[in-house]
Amino acid sequence: MAPRVVAVHSHASHTFSKLTRESITLLEGLGVEGDAHCGATVQHRSRVAADPSQPNLRQVHLIHEELFDQLRASGHGVVPGELGENITTRDIDLLALPVGARLHFGDAVVTITGLRNPCQQINDFQSGLLKQVITTDDEGRVVRLAGVMGIISRGGTVAAGDTIDVELPPTPHFPLTRV
Repeated sequence: MAPRVVAVHSHASHTFSKLTRESITLLEGLGVEGDAHCGATVQHRSRVAADPSQPNLRQVHLIHEELFDQLRASGHGVVPGELGENITTRDIDLLALPVGARLHFGDAVVTITGLRNPCQQINDFQSGLLKQVITTDDEGRVVRLAGVMGIISRGGTVAAGDTIDVELPPTPHFPLTRV
């Protein structure tokens, strides 16, 4: 199957979960129109408190729907939008993309900047969930599974059912790290 958008979400307030929408508008260099995290500089409250002049490398949050399948299998009933993502995808390995990969949603383009760094809010949402989205591999390295973050390189509208075209950056490719 071709990679595709399963659902889109936004929320004007700094809430953990986002509301499912028919479509969202991506604004170049800013983020999702009407979303609390939209802006050229950091909008996440903890990062604003540390340094409000930092560039916003977390303008849009994407999670692969397959994560929700895994969470349900481990006893956690979580559905798209509840983990705060703006775009829920299917049939694309978001976590394996390199830094700088560009995802094309029609006219809109999202450039991947890094991994979402899950925090305690996930456990506040549902007890035990943090251990499901942040684990360690066989060598003791931290593995973050809660999606990827990106910036809007070209604006446009994104809706459920849209296909996703992946454009890899020039080599060498660099693995995603938390952003």
